[in-house]
Amino acid sequence: MFINNIVQYLNTEFNKPILLDCPVDWQMNFSDSASPAMEGITNFHNHIMVVICFIAFFVGWLLLNCILSYSDNKISQSTKFTHSNELEIIWTTIPALILLFLATPSFTLLYSMDELIEPVINFKIIGHQWYWGYELSDYSTCVTGNNNIKYNCYMMVLEGLPENRKGYFRLLETNRRILFPVKTHLRLYVTAADVLHSWTIPSFGLKVDACPGRLNLINLFIKRIGLYFGQCSEICGVNHGFMPISVMGVDVAQYNSYIMSKVNWIK
Repeated sequence: MFINNIVQYLNTEFNKPILLDCPVDWQMNFSDSASPAMEGITNFHNHIMVVICFIAFFVGWLLLNCILSYSDNKISQSTKFTHSNELEIIWTTIPALILLFLATPSFTLLYSMDELIEPVINFKIIGHQWYWGYELSDYSTCVTGNNNIKYNCYMMVLEGLPENRKGYFRLLETNRRILFPVKTHLRLYVTAADVLHSWTIPSFGLKVDACPGRLNLINLFIKRIGLYFGQCSEICGVNHGFMPISVMGVDVAQYNSYIMSKVNWIK
């Protein structure tokens, strides 16, 4: 109920519906970027595609030219050309320069994604067979009798949805949506309780492996309000395809109100 109130507030406060970053039919492009990491991935993809297209056209033209110009019908005798130091230098230097040209933005993006920034809020994400569990312990001092806020998110089957919730996204909806504040530095600790999982949301540019007995951490900064979907991206068993992720990015004030309501409820 509190989540529905947040959605209604956002729709009226900003005079437009919140964005739904979900897959669409016949989608060929990336999901809309919602984090600096995903923006960097999209820009790097566009950058590298220009180079790949140039190489593909050049190699195709070269092969076609060799087939048409050096066939048996046009050449009566074999050439005596066997070796060329200049040609060896050219076809070794040019690919090396291309790789160097691509390595600079690639390493810049890689190291920027691994940079650790002091977070405002910490979340712990635990993969189970076959659902996701979340823990929020930053507010433990405000809660009496509990160490942290915990809840599990299970996939909602279409047949089990009430009439007023029909039309939700099949295989992507969960019984509870995890709330992340926007324009806030977050740190996610990802692990698993049983087998390997992978917490993945395309709009954030995140794919974090959940390994039993190990904590993988990654920083997240959401730039805009929206509803984001993801799925487990590591084969983890027979129901691997049925443990979706549903994240709602909300304003900081709305997030604080949600936390206060949870704290009061726990008390």
